[in-house]
Amino acid sequence: MTHQGDGSGRGYTAVGGPAEPGERIWTIPNAISVARLAGVPVFLWLVLGLPHTAAKDWWAVGLLIASGASDWLDGKIARALNQQSRLGQVLDPAADRLYIVATVVALAIRAIIPWWLVALLAAREVLMAGVLWLLRRRGWGALQVSFVGKTATLCLLYAFPLLFLGSHVAGYAETARVAGWTMAIWGSALYWCAALLYIVQARRLLAAVPPSRAEERVPASGESRPG
Repeated sequence: MTHQGDGSGRGYTAVGGPAEPGERIWTIPNAISVARLAGVPVFLWLVLGLPHTAAKDWWAVGLLIASGASDWLDGKIARALNQQSRLGQVLDPAADRLYIVATVVALAIRAIIPWWLVALLAAREVLMAGVLWLLRRRGWGALQVSFVGKTATLCLLYAFPLLFLGSHVAGYAETARVAGWTMAIWGSALYWCAALLYIVQARRLLAAVPPSRAEERVPASGESRPG
């Protein structure tokens, strides 16, 4: 069995067997992830609450930056203190997804981005939800997180604050808008590329022996689990 991660200190199921993170709940990385989740409604209030002001947008951008920095920080802490956990497996990607969803919807409501971009990203999430459901039905856990997927998420998380700033009437607006759209386009493309990589992983797992059946036989010396 191999145990691989995404560089954030969280454990993910690799193509070869389930990951074995700890069962602890009260850890520093988990507390940071909960704080990130708590920031989502605050972010929505800053962006959608009337009146819309540049000051509130700057606070919203600051919150996005803090969320991205804390995502990196909790991974470093998890590795340093050996505090990887199953709960962290859920909270960390959940916070990333919620910030992306909240931001794209808020930007669309504010007419900063078109709704077709929201639909493009939403279609990818629906596709991946179906793939994960099929894997869990066959007894597999989470997919191994790819570098492409993490890069796509980072591109999108950087793109949205820039698009916010690009909507202002200011000298920096044009530069922010161009940079934001560049990262949004690249991030969206990488997001779908990552989905294709995950589908390849899923096909390999579905073609292999499910974990429940694989555990019924004892591998010979030097033999690895299906993968």
